[in-house]
Order: sequence, then C-alpha cells, then structure tokens
Amino acid sequence: MSIKILQDTLSTDAVISSVEKSSNLILDKLVNWTETIIKMLPNMLLALLVFFLFILLAKGLTKLLKGIFVKRNINQELFRIFNKILYITVLSIGVMFCLSILNLDKTVTSLLAGAGIVGLALGFAFQDIAANFISGFFMASKKPFNIGDVIEVENVKGVVKKINLRTTELLDFDGDYVIIPNKQVFQSAIVNYSTMGKRRIVISVGVGYESDLEQVENCAKKTINSLEDTIQDKGVSVHFLEFGDSSINLDIKFWVEYPNNGTYMNSLSKGVKAIKSAFNKEGINIPFPIRTLMAENFKINSDIEKIKKS
Repeated sequence: MSIKILQDTLSTDAVISSVEKSSNLILDKLVNWTETIIKMLPNMLLALLVFFLFILLAKGLTKLLKGIFVKRNINQELFRIFNKILYITVLSIGVMFCLSILNLDKTVTSLLAGAGIVGLALGFAFQDIAANFISGFFMASKKPFNIGDVIEVENVKGVVKKINLRTTELLDFDGDYVIIPNKQVFQSAIVNYSTMGKRRIVISVGVGYESDLEQVENCAKKTINSLEDTIQDKGVSVHFLEFGDSSINLDIKFWVEYPNNGTYMNSLSKGVKAIKSAFNKEGINIPFPIRTLMAENFKINSDIEKIKKS
C-alpha cells in the first residue's frame, strides 16, 4: 500500500514539475518578447513615422503629377495610370525602409526575391492581360481617340464611352454596349469619324440611258448646294461610274458637319429626298432594274409546259 502511495506521489511531483517547467518556459518567452518589444519600441515608432512620411510624400507627388498633366492637357486616363504606379511605388519603398529600420533586412531580401518570382510567373500566366494593359498605356499616351468620339474598329462602329486600362467600351448605333480588349484596338485599323469634325456623304443613284448627263450633273449639284447642312466651300462632286444593266450609275458626294452620327444620317436622308424630288421635277428618270426576255425563251417554256401536260 505504501509503495502505491509513493508511486502516486512521485507521479504527482513529476506532473507538477513538468507544469512548472512549461510555465517557466512560457514566462521566459513572454519576458523575452516583452524585453524585445521594449528594446525595439523606438525603432517601431520611427518606422511608423517613416511610413507616415512616405504616405504624405506619395500624396504630394501624385498632386504634383496631376498639376503637370492638367497644365499640359494630357489624357486623364494616362494620368490615372501614372498616379497608381507612382503611389504604389512610393509606398513600397517606404515599406522597405521601415523593415530595414526594424532590422528585418533578410525579410526585405526575401520579399524582393519572392516578388520577382511571382511577377515572372504572373507574366507568363497573364500574357494577354499584360498586353491589354500595355496597349491601354500606349493608347492613352498617343490618344487616337477621346471619350465621345465616333470610331470604327474591328468592324464595330459606335461612340467611345470609356477608355480603361484593359478595355475600350463603345455604344454602337443599335444601342448595344461593346467591350473590346485594348490589344485588339491597338493592333487594328481605327477610323475616327470625329477627328475632322466633318464627314463626306455619298449618294449612289442611277439615271435612264435617255437622260442628258450634263443636265443630271447640274441638277444634282444645284440641289445638294441648296441644302442647309452642306459645307459650301467643300463643293459637290458628281462622278458617273458605269453603264449598268438598266441605268447609268453615278455617285453624288458632299460634305456636312459631323457632331454626331444622328446629324450625318439626317443629312443623308435629306439629300436622298431632295435628289428624288429634283429629278422628278426635271423629268430625269430613275429606272427600275429591267430584264429583257427573248421571244425564243417564251417558246421554249411553252413547249416544256405542253410536254408536262401530255
């Protein structure tokens, strides 16, 4: 019985000893951490102060950059790109300085190495996205078009609504919202209808073979010049193109102001109606397509019908 009591006592002592050792170890760790924190407290305060100064520096540089861009009337989308890059770069440098103040130089080296590896991996994984961003950057600097311009790209014609870092957004004339990656926009031919502020209208029409072509040309020029939308100093051109199946075909070309596509379509409509009305008054025939069938064809068809009935 006494042996069992002795064993229990030893077991209890061992547990107590183990608990005391663990408690002492934890206390030692806590004491060491507390001493380290107290020791590093000036450095931590200095690091916080340095980081705060870098935040102020980043904001100051972005305001300075904004002033330069506004003064030189540079594309605002390009400003947003540079603004983000500058802000992130300054804060990243501030973080590196703070880690150095805290004697975490190895951490800085590890972060730089990790960032390089991650950047390389992301570069391979997101090549198209990177290409779109780079294309957006060059488009913002070269400014082939602005928000509100009417452009045609990738067989899509519409009004530019947004120019983002990755995409360009258009509202086409059917009311559909079209988003095109900047890589495709940058590599494609772009037609900007708003650059010149004016646009040429072409009306194609045919007149009968009996028509006096001089009369047709004079009537077309006089009619188009009488329209209020026509830019007079650009003149009106009439070109006879070909001898068609049932008419002599010609193009009537003139220029109008181009604030938007609605104005262009209205001017085109007015031109067509005016030409039709003027030709009617002048007795100029706009013929329907005509097909002449030979009598022999009627005879052959008649014989075929007789054979089918028999």
